[in-house]
Amino acid sequence: MENNDILKRMRYILDYDDDKMMKLFSLAGKEVTRAELSSWMKKEDDEDYLPLRDINLAYFLNGLIIKKRGKREGPLPKAEKSLTNNVIFRKLKIAYSFIDVDILEIFKLADFNISKHELSAIFRKPGQSQYRVCKDQFLRNFLMGLQLKIRPKE
Repeated sequence: MENNDILKRMRYILDYDDDKMMKLFSLAGKEVTRAELSSWMKKEDDEDYLPLRDINLAYFLNGLIIKKRGKREGPLPKAEKSLTNNVIFRKLKIAYSFIDVDILEIFKLADFNISKHELSAIFRKPGQSQYRVCKDQFLRNFLMGLQLKIRPKE
């Protein structure tokens, strides 16, 4: 998935305005201007559109973790320069303190059924034999289920 799409979906799920979004970035140590945020939210065919780099999405996700779980002792977590869907999925899992059962329930909300074994393979380290790459379809359905859980249709 495109980083901009993930940011847009998370903004909708959280129901945050510009100020709250900028606050999430700042919690992780990244100051973002309203203009930057606005350009990341534009459609790709807009002339003011800017692609969201991995490191900036990592700052956002780290800020979300701090917002939801509280700040840990010591220095702020370092934002990764390169993100994979597996890392993004893991950060969302950490932010919301989800366990496997919660995630499987979220997938069911999106009418996407996976087994516990498939799910655990996504959270393994890349060198392990059972490791599985988190494809866009997994992340997209997780975000859809998360949206249905947090902002159910009226």
